[in-house]
Amino acid sequence: MDFGLKKMYIGGRLCESVARTQKDIISPATGECIAKLCVASKEDTQMALQEAQKGFEYWSKLSLAERNEWIAKLRNAVIAHKDELHYAVMYEMGKTWESADEDIDMIVDALEYYPNEMLRMRSQVLPDLQGTHTNILVHEPRGVVCAMLAWNFPILNVAYKVAPALAAGCSIIIRPSIDSPVSAYLFGEICAEINFPAGVINVLTGSSKDTSIPMSESLIPRVLTMIGSSATGKKLVAQSATSIKKLGLELGGNAPALIFEDCDMDKAVNTMVGLKFNNSGQVCVTPNRIFVQSSIYDEFMLRFTEKTKNIKVGFGKDKGINMGPVINIKARERIMELIDEAVSKGAKKSLGGIPEGMPDRTSYMNPTILENVTPDMRCFNEEIFGPVAAIIKFNTEEDLDPMVNVSDVGLASYVFTNSLERVQKYSKFIECGEVQVNGVKYGINLPHGGMKDSGLGHDCSHLALEDYLYTKRISIAL
Repeated sequence: MDFGLKKMYIGGRLCESVARTQKDIISPATGECIAKLCVASKEDTQMALQEAQKGFEYWSKLSLAERNEWIAKLRNAVIAHKDELHYAVMYEMGKTWESADEDIDMIVDALEYYPNEMLRMRSQVLPDLQGTHTNILVHEPRGVVCAMLAWNFPILNVAYKVAPALAAGCSIIIRPSIDSPVSAYLFGEICAEINFPAGVINVLTGSSKDTSIPMSESLIPRVLTMIGSSATGKKLVAQSATSIKKLGLELGGNAPALIFEDCDMDKAVNTMVGLKFNNSGQVCVTPNRIFVQSSIYDEFMLRFTEKTKNIKVGFGKDKGINMGPVINIKARERIMELIDEAVSKGAKKSLGGIPEGMPDRTSYMNPTILENVTPDMRCFNEEIFGPVAAIIKFNTEEDLDPMVNVSDVGLASYVFTNSLERVQKYSKFIECGEVQVNGVKYGINLPHGGMKDSGLGHDCSHLALEDYLYTKRISIAL
């Protein structure tokens, strides 16, 4: 698959870098170059910031109905290019065809959801205690948004940011990861094709020093939003201090999954295998530490292992394939280091390894199970971000509780029990922005956010709009 030369989209036009810098994008699934990417320089970034400011001045003055007409036009154009976007995500990430569905479905859903949600953002009249004034709250767009995105869900992450920003009346610069930029650049091509108002959406990527750092330090953006690691989020916070900007950060996770002896075993096993190995484990909400009560440990591990053995690693549209590669060889090397370190400290590796017979320059690895994981191991304390299930056996809640909240991050968590008392206890006890009980549920209308070093603000739901809107009070004397 060859997607050709992918140009940046700045100020309503497709363009090459001022420096004429290009990069080969290699598919982790085939080892082949799938696109030539125009890589942004600092000069390109500054131009995008200026164009986004012009775009905001135009876009923010449109009525909500006018903005929603444009967003509907963009959504229809995305649907018309759905297969092309689908293939781009599949090749740049090495996803299965079914896994890439998540990305495509999300951008279509988000471009429908947020215009409708903005219609509900009515002005509000506040009671006046002295009866001397009429007090009104109204919502106004903040300004230019810079969105720095992770590579694991290339177009889904675009959806999380571009849809609420546009609906709120903001312009946006999308900076996809340079590891998976093809679908985001295609999105820019779609914007150009329908003559979307110039400067309202801009798409470019490059090195941090040429793109994300100049964006963060610029006085133009009023909103900085990102999806990435906690370490990168902390750097962005420091870089942003040239002015007071609204920060929306969806950062790393180290999700605990608590499997109690009174759980529905089938549901627990099926959910854990599905979540752990979806997208090759490269999901911020994947269960990173799976705690299993000792009385059901053997049965759980037997079922979990058998189901994991049935995962077929490969690439393409074959429905029998369940899991593709990790993003690149460097990422695989890091994951293998975590496995080796755990084994050296006493963990038992029952499945894993690198599959044979795969093409050169690809980064496949088999689903891996580590038992006897302990809190002194890196895979317990660090986000694995790969197809490795770290299993910890516990006897009682007194043994379990000190291990659950030791992490500095708190994004997602999972509890499997039929005890209402346990549900109530752990829903409050777990220090995470999401507690999912006896299953898993995500959707554009459900808030997605974390606690501690997992970030600020929310993606999805009406709460996401808060990142892009000022609330203004108008008080009129009677």
